[in-house]
Amino acid sequence: MNDTRGPEMFARYACAPNQLGYCGPADPAALHDTDRIRAAAPQFSGAWPYLRVLSRLTGIADPLDHRLVESYWLGGGLGAELDPREFTAALLAAIGPGTQWSHLTGDLADEAAANHSFHVFGVYPWSRLLGSGDQPLHVLDSCRISWATVLSCDGTDSEVACRRLTHAGGVLALTDPVRLRVAAGPVTVTPGDLVAVHWGRICDHLTPDRQRTLEHSTLRQLAVTNRRLAADRADQYR
Repeated sequence: MNDTRGPEMFARYACAPNQLGYCGPADPAALHDTDRIRAAAPQFSGAWPYLRVLSRLTGIADPLDHRLVESYWLGGGLGAELDPREFTAALLAAIGPGTQWSHLTGDLADEAAANHSFHVFGVYPWSRLLGSGDQPLHVLDSCRISWATVLSCDGTDSEVACRRLTHAGGVLALTDPVRLRVAAGPVTVTPGDLVAVHWGRICDHLTPDRQRTLEHSTLRQLAVTNRRLAADRADQYR
């Protein structure tokens, strides 16, 4: 029997941006069973190239193997063992010329990682637009995978304690946990549960180890992004 853990995890994290129309197939029902998830996954232009490269560099034939899917969404795992420069070169080769990922160049290898956090903060343009209104920070905070603790739930929405992204003095950082209303997602939750949040929606349960991995990969990406932003500011004054 085929292992369904990877496709099911992929769908849990991909469903929120898909329902918002940001990526993936136009029919959200495509994420509702394993066979259709496998058919739909290549339509996610952000996640799929990473999974293909993770598959090739780790020697794991299935890009939707649960070890690769977890490493992509949360960081850590097999993806964290890859050389950043080798990974960047492989990702550039996989997406080919003429991509909309114009900020992905060899110069980004110093902050590269084979996970979603790198794609959000490094490849997407939004970190370069900070300070030009509220939207860049909102997109970065919504698109990154956040960890949260469920405080209450009513079946439609939940109140969680979650660290938010801030940008002050040119530096990205996380707040102390604050109360936040988020939408119910594909998993059932109860107060006290540790969960992952993507685009304002609960998308998965987290174990303490997974939460620590996600926190570590997020803080690591903020550090290298802040280093790039500081260098860009310095260049402006030369």
